[in-house]
Amino acid sequence: MSQKRDAAIVGIHEYPSRDVEGEVSPLQIKAESAAIALADAGLTWSDVDAIYDAGEGGGMAGLTMAEYFGLSPRVINTTNVGGSSYEYHAAHASRDIKAGKARVALLTYGSTAHSNARAIGVGGRGGASMHPAENMDAYAGMTLIANYAMVAHRHMHEYGTTSEQLAEISVATRMHAMRNPEAVKAMEDLEFLDIRETTIADVVNSRMIADPLHLLECCMISDGGGAVVIAAPEVARNCKKPPVWILGSGEATKYPMNGGDITTSAAAQSGPLAFAEAGVTPAEIDVAMIYDSFSITVLALLEDLGFCPKGEGGRWVEGGRLRFDRPSDGPALNTDGGGLSSNHPGMRGIFLLLEATRQLRGESTAQVADAKLAIAHGNGGMLGSRHAAGTIILGSD
Repeated sequence: MSQKRDAAIVGIHEYPSRDVEGEVSPLQIKAESAAIALADAGLTWSDVDAIYDAGEGGGMAGLTMAEYFGLSPRVINTTNVGGSSYEYHAAHASRDIKAGKARVALLTYGSTAHSNARAIGVGGRGGASMHPAENMDAYAGMTLIANYAMVAHRHMHEYGTTSEQLAEISVATRMHAMRNPEAVKAMEDLEFLDIRETTIADVVNSRMIADPLHLLECCMISDGGGAVVIAAPEVARNCKKPPVWILGSGEATKYPMNGGDITTSAAAQSGPLAFAEAGVTPAEIDVAMIYDSFSITVLALLEDLGFCPKGEGGRWVEGGRLRFDRPSDGPALNTDGGGLSSNHPGMRGIFLLLEATRQLRGESTAQVADAKLAIAHGNGGMLGSRHAAGTIILGSD
């Protein structure tokens, strides 16, 4: 491939526990993950000159993390756009490195959402502190999952999509999760019942949470975190592991509007930007790490990113084509098990970069044969209303 390669992922680590039981804090998860990711790259703390953080560790995030890590970075970036934050961070780090402002960037995430019993998907969003931008939905008590259920219903009405088709996404990711020991341990620790590969019938017969979304179409709530190290080419070439290059990126936002199509996400804007910069097409992608808060999230994003036309996602995913062992059918989906069956501590964007990197290194537990190109797409906010899209195209050395 002839793409320009200005920055590469050179070190990664995923915190193994999804249930820390109050024994560590988000800051401790971030620090331990960072230390191991730097070791994975063959670098040290003194090499880091840029910090990217979404603020989940506390207030004044950039200053807090610099002090906690004992660093004096030349660049601090605290962009927070929810679950897509880490795709934004990867894009921003790549640009800062290309501009000569940094040589080694550190991205970290830590969360104890499960230990803190956070009701991420089904908790109420109204109250005295309601944000003015939410005046059309929060006052009525709309929960996060209700928003996604609304998108699913609209997609079904508009395009004839079925629950059985949506279930294909859950079945594929669970199949991948059962090959990932950390995902299996997560399901055990979080007290999943009947831990095994699932069928379409299992999914559509599981408990209804928000019509038409069933229990097995909803992400887990876990603890967890991780770290990613991104470096300039002159550093990357001397690291311990083969570099995974950032070939293209795209960022976009979308808000509620009269007459707007809630089944079309901001990925329809960010995806083409990333593919154009990388000089590749969706048909060339081997691995698709797509934010899977719910099954409908994946279906809409696959369409918007150009893997199939809008409205054809249901038919396109049928027959198990998203499995890692079906490379001729299109990209393998969320080969770590995804948010549905591996982890979802609140913002899952960093894990998309981690598994995409493992795939392009040949280190995944559901390894796609000869994987050379991967996409990591984060969706932050709520799919059917205000949200941010971050798309990263990655390539092997």
